[in-house]
Amino acid sequence: MATNKFGATCATCTTYVKAGDGLLVRDGNKWVTYCANCGEPRPVAPPRGDHDGWHRGPMAAFDVETSGVDPHTDFVVTAALVDSAGTRRSWLLHPGDREIPAGATAIHGIDTARARAEGRQPAVCLAEIGAAMAEYLAAGTPIAIYNAPFDLTILQTELRRHGLPQLSYTAPIIDPLVIDKQLDRYRKGKRTLAATSAFYEVVLTDAHTADGDALACLLLAQELGARFPELAADSLRTLHGKQAGWYAEQAASLQAYFTRRNPDGGEVVDANWPVIPDGDGSGGAAAPSLPGPATGSSAWQPAAEPVRTGSTAWRPAGAGEAGE
Repeated sequence: MATNKFGATCATCTTYVKAGDGLLVRDGNKWVTYCANCGEPRPVAPPRGDHDGWHRGPMAAFDVETSGVDPHTDFVVTAALVDSAGTRRSWLLHPGDREIPAGATAIHGIDTARARAEGRQPAVCLAEIGAAMAEYLAAGTPIAIYNAPFDLTILQTELRRHGLPQLSYTAPIIDPLVIDKQLDRYRKGKRTLAATSAFYEVVLTDAHTADGDALACLLLAQELGARFPELAADSLRTLHGKQAGWYAEQAASLQAYFTRRNPDGGEVVDANWPVIPDGDGSGGAAAPSLPGPATGSSAWQPAAEPVRTGSTAWRPAGAGEAGE
């Protein structure tokens, strides 16, 4: 938003606005003038359509609550998987001798004492999560994950940490954060799950619980497909590939912002989506892997996706607030 340098007609009330008397607002690829009385209009999501697309088919959603914000060093506290058929599964993991920091507890409400009293052994939980995720992906069912590089990376890290099979195939994934930022680039305000859900009229119940956030992510992915016909028209394979490209562009833009703020170095944005490789570039390839879509069998297979290396530092494309 800026002051208009030239006279123009107000887009709301059509009165003439003299130079310097109104507001200039970016709307897609053009600038629009508003008078001081009307001000900048509140953004509104596009209406839902009755078109067909992947949003009307089977879909699952995944979410984790964790001990911190680094997917390579922190650990999973709770996780949830829900799907469009009404299936809901959740896990509370025993932290062992690890402590859940007070800052993390303040967000998701689970402290170390509760996790130790009620949680199950992490290796058992993680094996169940990995098997359930692999089953959806092997069937070609998309999994919606808000800010997927965090959730999928910490899951892969935890599977490897406990000597469990890796997810060999991480597609198709639907990341509402990446999609929303691509389709509505200039909307002001936060892009947290809560804020984005509210914008698309999705009710988020029990925010910052894995169950509540996973369900909201599922509904949000369906809403995006229902509100953007061109998005819904893509095949899941095509959409997955587009999101990888969009995320890379978003990461590059954020990196440029950080560089402008600190030309001498600082935060590094990793452009990999939907999984961030290990700092050593291995991506955990040495671990056994869960079956991909080629067979769907219970036998372990080598990774079906090429591992892309990136920077060793991690930063979400949403400037630290995306997964809140």
